[in-house]
Amino acid sequence: MDSFGRPLRRSGFVPADMASAPALGPAVRGRPVRWRSVLLLNPFYPKDPRASFGKHVLTPTLALTSIAGATPPHWDIQYWDENLLQGPPPCDPPPQLVGITVHLTFARRAYELAAWYRSQGSLVILGGLHVLSCPEEALQHADAIAIGDGVQLWPTILSDVEAGSLRARYEADFSRSYALDPPARRAILPRASFLTTTSVIATRGCHNRCGFCYLSTDRLHMPYRMRAVEQVVDEIVADRQPYTVFIDNNLGSRPDYLRKLCTALRPLGIIWSAAVTIDITDDPSLVRDMALSGCTGVFVGFESLNGGNLRDARKRTPAPEDYARRVSVLHCYGIQVNGSFVLGFDHDHRDVFQRSVEWIEANRLECATFHILTPYPGTPLFRQLESQGRILHRDWDKYDTAHVVFQPRHMSCDELDYGYAWCYQKLFSHRSIWQRRPSDPKAVLGYLAMSYLYKRSNRFWHLLIKHRLTASVWRPLIEHSRRRHLRFRQRLEASAVARASHCVSPGV
Repeated sequence: MDSFGRPLRRSGFVPADMASAPALGPAVRGRPVRWRSVLLLNPFYPKDPRASFGKHVLTPTLALTSIAGATPPHWDIQYWDENLLQGPPPCDPPPQLVGITVHLTFARRAYELAAWYRSQGSLVILGGLHVLSCPEEALQHADAIAIGDGVQLWPTILSDVEAGSLRARYEADFSRSYALDPPARRAILPRASFLTTTSVIATRGCHNRCGFCYLSTDRLHMPYRMRAVEQVVDEIVADRQPYTVFIDNNLGSRPDYLRKLCTALRPLGIIWSAAVTIDITDDPSLVRDMALSGCTGVFVGFESLNGGNLRDARKRTPAPEDYARRVSVLHCYGIQVNGSFVLGFDHDHRDVFQRSVEWIEANRLECATFHILTPYPGTPLFRQLESQGRILHRDWDKYDTAHVVFQPRHMSCDELDYGYAWCYQKLFSHRSIWQRRPSDPKAVLGYLAMSYLYKRSNRFWHLLIKHRLTASVWRPLIEHSRRRHLRFRQRLEASAVARASHCVSPGV
């Protein structure tokens, strides 16, 4: 039973190959490595049955394609993502160099892969956020580690490998001009496996430094940096896809830059989505510009509806009491809202689950993502909970925002776990999906198709991912949304009033 006295389904369908990493074959020693070849590897991580499996293949990891973009042309590059369910990564013959991105939730798997390749003669370089926060741990499992800006470090690492002078540690900060980074190399990607391969980053950093966010990790000093708008547009045009996902932490931290970006995107005829903070609605004319340039959806970190939680987290945000009005501004211009909510803050009681769901439904958020509060190593939140003796363990596999790894203040661990599951069960229900449908009848069919494919098709997603059908199934829906949005933009352009109180029906 859940905390409201109703039955709760604690687990769901998880195929074996989405719950456990593929088995690695026996290490074959003594074979010659393939010189000047590099394998860029994204390790496996178990999937949460309570969330959508589809989110794992919406876009590829930009970290590895960016590293590929910084690789000299005389090196041969191969990309492998274990989460695409194509089995263990290649090793015949072993590549000379293996670059592995490491997040704490799959650190154990990254170390297992590193040991397997090293035993067969490959050199292994580990990079990523977990390497930055736990460098001494990572160094035990690699020939070298990259701390900080990997794109900046990568050419030096390759040069040292060629000279036989590889060092154990390479470090760089993020102060270099972001415009100097080469474009990501997307040609190495299996395009059929993703909804879109055009995952783009225009800005780096965020004006917030929330105590629970990875951006507040010790030694991670990431000033807000912007790429030239022309560079961003050139990347989008070169990838020739109808849908672009900006993976910036907060694309709206500099409204003047975002407005300039919108102006450049407007002639492309694409649709796009991005993460922003809700204060983007301070200026409805900017929201209008976003819509006119093709923005159909935003990911907004509301985090909590309790102002005390937001103050404790040091998140600069409008008052939660004003969230509903601000959501209506986004909806007014045809922009769908995927709200992110963190559960388990110190001001949260057992009623937080029901209150959050009711608010989401009342404001018709098209999608919502829930996270159990997770103290990442090196963050102020981790230090606070550790000093209070509330950290339960350091099994990094469970630090995925889907497991309780600390003692909540006003509820038991089981109550937080059950409440998290209940929120997803409730929001993914037929009734809730229907209740949150758009007010415009012309938009309902497209919304339902997207919602049911994304939220209620995990068995189907497993087949799509395994058989590399993601792009072919999603593309018609994307193209349908793009065409409808182009018609909406024409109506919006015809409206001379750029006020939140004057909107045309989005119909998307």
